[in-house]
Amino acid sequence: MADVLRKEQFILPEGVIYLDGNSLGPMPVSVPARVSGVMNEEWAQMLIRGWNQAGWMAMPTEVGDAVGRLIGAPAGSVVMGDTLSIKVYQALAAAVKMRPDRRVILSDTGNFPSDLYIAEGLVGLLGQGYELRKVAPEEVADAIDDSVAVVMLTEVDYRTGRKHEMKPMTEAAHAAGAVMVWDLAHSAGALPVDLAGSNCEFAVGCTYKYLNGGPGAPAFIYVRPDLADQAEPALSGWLGHRAPFDFDLDYAPGKGIERMRVGTPPILQMAALQEAMKVWEGVDMNDLRAASVELQEQFIEEVEKAVPQLTLASPRDAAVRGSQVSFRFEHGYAAMQALIHRGVIGDFRAPDIMRFGFTPLYLDADDVSAAVAIMRDVMENELWDVDAYKVRGRVT
Repeated sequence: MADVLRKEQFILPEGVIYLDGNSLGPMPVSVPARVSGVMNEEWAQMLIRGWNQAGWMAMPTEVGDAVGRLIGAPAGSVVMGDTLSIKVYQALAAAVKMRPDRRVILSDTGNFPSDLYIAEGLVGLLGQGYELRKVAPEEVADAIDDSVAVVMLTEVDYRTGRKHEMKPMTEAAHAAGAVMVWDLAHSAGALPVDLAGSNCEFAVGCTYKYLNGGPGAPAFIYVRPDLADQAEPALSGWLGHRAPFDFDLDYAPGKGIERMRVGTPPILQMAALQEAMKVWEGVDMNDLRAASVELQEQFIEEVEKAVPQLTLASPRDAAVRGSQVSFRFEHGYAAMQALIHRGVIGDFRAPDIMRFGFTPLYLDADDVSAAVAIMRDVMENELWDVDAYKVRGRVT
């Protein structure tokens, strides 16, 4: 197995074992200088000329191609911009319009709530008998029938790490005449993805988790190339226009994936992400996946031996698990705060899940064992049973 460890390329605070890259990736070493350069040499000196001279306008598609390499998308099929919620709306609205004779958006109860909220909002706006139908994750395939316009799923469950099988599920959707939309928020940069091979119509994802783009980093949207000039973006923004600087009063969609652009790209965030993507140069996603599974298996084995108070919530079979491991504990929030106080950073998801992400770019076997030793101390000595640890912050 090839070594994918690149710890020296990340800024990691002394004394911290970071097991939360599935929520917010750490900063690559080269990012501060890049962002400083964009501010001081481009924005400050070029001013408005930066859009042409510094190539700002082309960044959404250039960075899109860099992301596309990690998710099995051909060049020119991914574009960056806006938030993941915006991209979910675009993909979902375009997908629904492709099946005008059907009224059901099918998803599962394990999907990220924001995706479901977006779908609810779209259904409410459309009226006319449209509905969002939610079933248990294991019931999705059987629930796809000829009433379903769109199947919208997140490949990896944000709470437990349970993984849907992309290709078989997409084939099931297509067999029933439905359009497939995948959310790759917990997949991109975490495991091999083959969008082209899956034949799905749309995919979306964020870049602040495993791709280390920083808080607020722009999201991405993929449209299958044969549909790129047909998909209707719904949010028909200025920069998705065929010729934005002609200032036409009527919207004309841009060519291919460009039509999925909406507003002005966030250049400072885009530059940070573009720089962060350099960490991935030469990384084989199959090697990364193998290293991730090895760390997860070690973690599960050591936790179950040393910390019996916790109950595994993630699938035991690594083949159907993403790049995170979750355990249940009645006082999970307080226990996680106690761990964070001692330098082991994971996070909590209601009602009782302690969640740990595994990114072999900056984690190794020694980190895993050190983290488990601290977990054992916290749990054996009930160090979590402190009032301050039980007060919920706005972000858990």
